[in-house]
Amino acid sequence: MIFLYLFLTFFKIGAFTFGGGYAMLPLIQKEVVSLGWMSNETILNFIAVSESTPGPFAINMATYVGQAMGGQYGLWGNLLGAFCATLGVVLPSFVIILLVAKFFETFKNSRIVAGCMTGLKPAVIGLIGSAVISTGVTVFFPAGISLAVFTTVEFLSALVIFALALVLALKKVHPILIIVISAILGITVGYLL
Repeated sequence: MIFLYLFLTFFKIGAFTFGGGYAMLPLIQKEVVSLGWMSNETILNFIAVSESTPGPFAINMATYVGQAMGGQYGLWGNLLGAFCATLGVVLPSFVIILLVAKFFETFKNSRIVAGCMTGLKPAVIGLIGSAVISTGVTVFFPAGISLAVFTTVEFLSALVIFALALVLALKKVHPILIIVISAILGITVGYLL
């Protein structure tokens, strides 16, 4: 049944991902696309919604995917699908935190544990980098990489928004000004397309 499959899929993602929601994104994308539940474009839309709603990113993604997959069974299917996927992604972290809290005093000075945590840092960076690349390819090159892509309105508007983000990061520009400029550009591009 889809609800058990949602729980097990997101339990696996939650159990084997360190580094938070962005590190989970490549696994969520791989699993959801390979199972035929959603396309890359739909996942990209879910990422945008998950970013704009309150709460942790991975939990929001799991909730949205579960809700969408359970939707074939009506309202109760929506709710049960969202619950199963969310429980699946949260439960491993909850259990791990309980175990860490119970045994923290015993292992807090362990060189092995410290070495494991140090070794996980590059893996987390790699997972987050993978999420950036896979999302970037879906956003900037939805029809494949070609020279024609670099002249499209979508690419040029994304480039302008990226430049605005750089200005915000490097200069002392008020964030509200950047938000207003980005909103105007987004609305303009939306009407052009």
